[in-house]
Amino acid sequence: MTIAAKLLTADDLWNMPGNGEGYELVQGELRPMAPSGQDHSSIGVNLLIPLGAFVKEKKLGRVTTADGGYLINRTPDTVRAPDIGFVRSDRLPNGRSTLKYFPGPPDLAVEIISPHDVYADVDEKVREFLDAGTRLVWVVNPRRQSVTIFRNDNTITALRPTDTLSGEEVLPGFSMIVSEIFS
Repeated sequence: MTIAAKLLTADDLWNMPGNGEGYELVQGELRPMAPSGQDHSSIGVNLLIPLGAFVKEKKLGRVTTADGGYLINRTPDTVRAPDIGFVRSDRLPNGRSTLKYFPGPPDLAVEIISPHDVYADVDEKVREFLDAGTRLVWVVNPRRQSVTIFRNDNTITALRPTDTLSGEEVLPGFSMIVSEIFS
């Protein structure tokens, strides 16, 4: 006899100790997210500070860190937490951040590859974001000091350290040299 595992919901995840911190929910199943090292965190800050300042100055929306979850699929529920996320103001309920997980995908999702990440898992996460409606996904690769841009029109661009990372239509006017992310 086979016993089916109970699929969890976004509410189940939220009601866990620490609101499910340290986990993502993928099609109703818990997936642990191991803490990343200091290099990973520093790279995130190098991107988060200019991105956050730009969004705040232009009043474009909200930027989230790795503990900001996005409910990107229902039945079964999927809650993903990109290392950095951005949601436009016009998509925020009443123009404000939500108490719980954001009900939908971010407009921009940033994933920074950790030493323990499996590339297939990163690819899965990118695909889930794009399928849910995320317009732009940046995958930051510290080992190669590169950024790969995935768009919802299925185009992909790889950037080297001397290239300029742009916010494109999602964050018009935002840009920075890729090497600045790793300095």
